[in-house]
Amino acid sequence: MREFTLRSFKAVGDGLNNDSEAFAKAFHALADGGVLRIEAGTYLTGPLHIRAKNLVVEMERGAVIQFIDDETLYRPVYSRWEGVNCYCMHPCLLIEQSDGLLIRGEGILDGNGRRWWEAANRKRNTQKGPVSPLEHELARLNPGYESQSGGGGGRQSQFLRPPLVQILHSNNVKLEGLTLQNSPFWTLHPLYSTNLVFMGLKVLNPKDAPNTDGIDVDSCRFVTIKDCLVDVGDDGIALKSGSGSDGVATNAPTTDILIEDCTVKSAHGGAVIGSETAAGIRDVRVRNCLFDGTDRGISIKTRRGRGGVISNLHFDSVRMRNNLCPLTLNMYYRCGSLDREDFSLEKREITSTTPSIERIVIENCTSEDSTSSAAFIVGLPESPIRDLVIRNCSFTVAKTGLTPVDESEMYEGLSEPEGRGIRLRNVELSVENVQVKGVESALVVEDGVELKS
Repeated sequence: MREFTLRSFKAVGDGLNNDSEAFAKAFHALADGGVLRIEAGTYLTGPLHIRAKNLVVEMERGAVIQFIDDETLYRPVYSRWEGVNCYCMHPCLLIEQSDGLLIRGEGILDGNGRRWWEAANRKRNTQKGPVSPLEHELARLNPGYESQSGGGGGRQSQFLRPPLVQILHSNNVKLEGLTLQNSPFWTLHPLYSTNLVFMGLKVLNPKDAPNTDGIDVDSCRFVTIKDCLVDVGDDGIALKSGSGSDGVATNAPTTDILIEDCTVKSAHGGAVIGSETAAGIRDVRVRNCLFDGTDRGISIKTRRGRGGVISNLHFDSVRMRNNLCPLTLNMYYRCGSLDREDFSLEKREITSTTPSIERIVIENCTSEDSTSSAAFIVGLPESPIRDLVIRNCSFTVAKTGLTPVDESEMYEGLSEPEGRGIRLRNVELSVENVQVKGVESALVVEDGVELKS
């Protein structure tokens, strides 16, 4: 097998010179396979594109790939952004149409995100439409974007920031041992890909960095996420499958996912399903994980207009501590909606974008010192949560440092619950050997609840 170092392609690695050309030459030379070794050093670069077969990239300890924070370099590419197929900024590292790719080692991919985050926060508060030349270009490429819903990241301004790593239309890709940090937007975004393994990764973004999800598996099949540490400014490990009518039409579900032996800290959610659920998410196993200090622990979120069947999910031996709320199944998720009717408490007609949640098992799970409530489980009147089983679990609400109960979830249209126990509405469930500690009433039962013992 052919082997090269990045320096053999004239890379400097001093953190000052732009090594984009060296990367481009290396990936072109090894498109049909080989080994590329990236030695210690800081390699400053614009966006990178790998399209290769049977390529191994070895990143030595001390090797840092740092991406230049100039938006004009990140030319439009056709991909998916917050659940909608559209043109958006080129990912920092785009892995496309690759098969048999392994990137491993103790190196760092650094998205250099500070200026991106500051711009996103500024635009969110002051900008109602495209302003920069690149935003105007994206607006022209994405006719009708004004009526598309998003997740709160900035679709209306068309400031469609790049993820740090996107794996697109690829097969047999493995990332192992790397640190991914300071992403401009979502950090690791596998999309329309199969047979993926992410092992021993560290995914690190500041808690206040907007929309910097850790790992977002999007319309992919057969994915293993193991022994990863995720500490980020939005959802930790999330599964998605497109949003609304666009996601329904694309019809690419996320299936056969294993999340095991992972730790998630600080994030909005630990193991998250949604809220982009249009093509369905099924056959998921999450086990032996720790969600420490996350807003929510196990989190399933969707709403009218998102669509999709969420089914056959199994959460086993998950430990959660210091959460706002450790367990949430929320079909009134508020972010990104343009229609107030999405949050009506009345039955609505079932359409192609009405979501459903069914066949969920949560067992042998524990939570400690939740500050808002023990759990939030709320379905739709026309689409109740069905066949939910919670068994051999313990949920404990903290004695001190409590936060408002309505911080349990990001919802709209619901009244404030009457207690901090497990909130139930429009759900059919079985509860077996479940303890709820630190509350006056274990269950807060509202409309449409069918409880089986």
